[in-house]
Amino acid sequence: MNATANAENRLGREKSPYLLQHADDPVHWYPWGEEAFFSAAREDKPIFLSIGYSTCHWCHVMGRESFQDPAVAEVLNRAFVSVKVDREERPDVDAVYMDACQALTGSGGWPLTILMTPDQKPFWAGTYLPPRGREGRGGLVELLEEVERLWRGGRSGLLDLGQRVADHLTREEPARASRRPSRALLDAAARQLEEEFDPEHGGFGGAPKFPAPQKLLFLLDRARREGDAGALAMAGHTLTQMARGGIFDQVGGGFCRYSTDRGWRMPHFEKMLNDNALLAYAYLEAYAQTGKPYYRETACRTLDYVLEELRLPGGGFACAQDADSGGEEGRYYLWTKEEICAVLGDQDGERFCTWYAIPSQGRWLPHLLYEPQYDQAWRRLSGQCRALAQARRDRGLHRDDKVLTSANALMIAALARAFRVLGEERYLRAAESARIFLKTRLMDPDGRLYLRWRDGEAAVPGQLEDYAFTCWALLELYEADFSVHCLKSAVKLADAMAERFWDEARGGFYRVGTGGEVLLVRQKEVYEGAHPSGNAVAALALVRLAKLTAEERFRTLADRQLAYLSGAAAEYPAGCCFGLLAVAEDLSPRPDLLCAAREVPAWLAGACEEYRLSALAKTEENARSLAAWAPFTQPYPVPPEGMALHLCRDGACFPPVGSLEELRRELLSTPVETR
Repeated sequence: MNATANAENRLGREKSPYLLQHADDPVHWYPWGEEAFFSAAREDKPIFLSIGYSTCHWCHVMGRESFQDPAVAEVLNRAFVSVKVDREERPDVDAVYMDACQALTGSGGWPLTILMTPDQKPFWAGTYLPPRGREGRGGLVELLEEVERLWRGGRSGLLDLGQRVADHLTREEPARASRRPSRALLDAAARQLEEEFDPEHGGFGGAPKFPAPQKLLFLLDRARREGDAGALAMAGHTLTQMARGGIFDQVGGGFCRYSTDRGWRMPHFEKMLNDNALLAYAYLEAYAQTGKPYYRETACRTLDYVLEELRLPGGGFACAQDADSGGEEGRYYLWTKEEICAVLGDQDGERFCTWYAIPSQGRWLPHLLYEPQYDQAWRRLSGQCRALAQARRDRGLHRDDKVLTSANALMIAALARAFRVLGEERYLRAAESARIFLKTRLMDPDGRLYLRWRDGEAAVPGQLEDYAFTCWALLELYEADFSVHCLKSAVKLADAMAERFWDEARGGFYRVGTGGEVLLVRQKEVYEGAHPSGNAVAALALVRLAKLTAEERFRTLADRQLAYLSGAAAEYPAGCCFGLLAVAEDLSPRPDLLCAAREVPAWLAGACEEYRLSALAKTEENARSLAAWAPFTQPYPVPPEGMALHLCRDGACFPPVGSLEELRRELLSTPVETR
C-alpha cells in the first residue's frame, strides 16, 4: 500500500488481497464489521456495500472507473458509509446479499453492489455500474445522488423496501417433508440433465456456460452404477469438448472459470482452485471408467498446473489467478502468430498455429475445437506448449495467495483420487503436504477450523463448507494411504460439524455455526451453483463415515441428512447433483473390505479404486488407534504372516482370503450366506 494512502480508508491493515487492492482508493472504505455499522447509525447514513474478489475482471473495471475517481469518492464519502467485502473471505455475507440481489433484480454477479440501511437491510441491488450513465443505462453517481436525496428528504420508501426485502430473506424455511432416498429421485435428476444437455457442444444450458463438475460426476456415477450409456455419453462429450476448447488453457494447463459462449471457445479468464480440483476429479473418474488417455492427460495437466502455479511454500494452495494482465482481460492467454513464431521459430510456430487455430492476423486464444486429431496434440506439441508457457510468464499475472480451507480440501480430494487412479506418488505427497498445512495453520488445537490463511494469519471462523469439504477430503485421503490419523480427523470434524451446524428441528446444516456472527438470516444451502453445497458434501462424508466406522451416531445422522436432502431436492433434483451422489452411494453401497496385515500392501489403494471397495487397513502398528475410531475392527486379528482380507457385500460376508488373486475371485463370484 502507498504510504500516502487516504487516512480515512481503513483497508490498509487487512490481509485480503481484494481489500488491499482498494486500500489506496479515495473512498473511505470500511471492512465489514461493527465499526462500519456503528458509524452509519451515528452519522445517519445508508451503507454502500461492494462485494467482489481479487481475480474478478469486472471488479477491476469498476474499481478503476469508479472507486479511484475522486468525484465518485466525494459522493460516497459525503452521503454513505462504504463497506468492502471479499466474497471468498465472507461467503456467508456474500450469500445473503446475493439472495437480496436475486430477489430485487432476478439476477446477480460480481461486483455485487448493495445499498442498505444502517441495520443492514438492503433496498437496492445490482452488479457492475459505470460511474456515469451512458447508452441509456444509469450510472453510479446518478444512483448515489438520487438515494442521497431520498434519504434526506423522505426515506420512508427506502426503509419500507428494505424491510420487505429483509422479511423475504428471513421468512421461515418452507416446510419440506423429509423423503426416503429413492432411485426415482436419481432418475428424475438424470431426465432433467438430459433435457438441459447441449448435444452439439456438451454442457448444460446456453451461454454463459459453467462446467458444473458436480453434474458430470453425477452422470459418471450413474453410468458406473446403472450401466447408463446415455449418462456416460453426456458426461464424456462435455469433458471432451471442454478439454478441446479455450476454457482449458492449452498452453499451460488448467481450466478457466466459465465459457462466455456455448461452445467453450472463449472463457472468462480467471482460474480458480476449486474449479480445477473438481474438474480434475471428474476427468479422473472418466478415465477410470473409459480408459481414454485424453481424460488422463487432461486430469494430469490440470493437477500439474495447480502444483506449478498455485502451490505455496508449506504445501497449501493459493485460491486463484487473475483474469486480467496489464489491465486487459485475457491478455496473458492471447497470442498473435508473430509472437508464437518469435518464441518457437518459424517452422514450429507455423505447426503450432495450424493445430491450435491461430490465424495470421489478430490476437487469438489457442484451442483444438477444429482439430480432428485433438487427442494427439499434447503428445506431438508438448514441448512447444511448455516453451510458450515459459515465455508468457514475463507478462505477469496476479495470484490471490490466500489459502481457503474449503478449496484446499477439494484439491486434497482430487490429489488423493489421482494417486488411487494413476498410482503416481507425487500426487499423494502433495495431498499429504496440503493436509498438514490445513492442520497446522487453519485448525485450532481444539479442532476448530478457520476459513482462510494469509501472511501468517488464520482468520474467520470456519463455515459448513470448510468442515464438510475437509471431512470428505480426509476420507478420500484415507482411501489412498490408509493412515488412521485421517480417519480420526474426519470423525472429529464430523462430530464438530454436527454440534455446530446441525438444525435439530428441521434437519440439514446451517452455513454458519452456532455462535457465529448474526446476519439478516442464518442460511442453509441446498441447491448448487458452480460448486457443490456444504449440505451435499456433508451428506457424502457422513454416508462414508457410517460405513467405515459402523458407528450408530453417523448412521443416524446420515439417514436424517439424506432424508432432508431428498425432500429439499424433490422440486429440482438436477440442482442437487453432488447430494445425489450421497443418495446413490447409500442406495448402492460399495462392498466392505478389512485388510488385516503386518503392513498395508502397496496394491490396496489401487485395487479398492478398481473394484470400488470401502476399505480399512489394520496392522500391528495401527490396531489400537484404528479400534478407537472403528471399534468393530477390534476382534479381527492381524495374522503373524501374510494377510487376511475380509470382504462383505450385499449383506453377506465371505471367509477371509490371503491374496489379491483370491480377493478378485471373490469379487467376481456370487455372494454366499452371511456367516
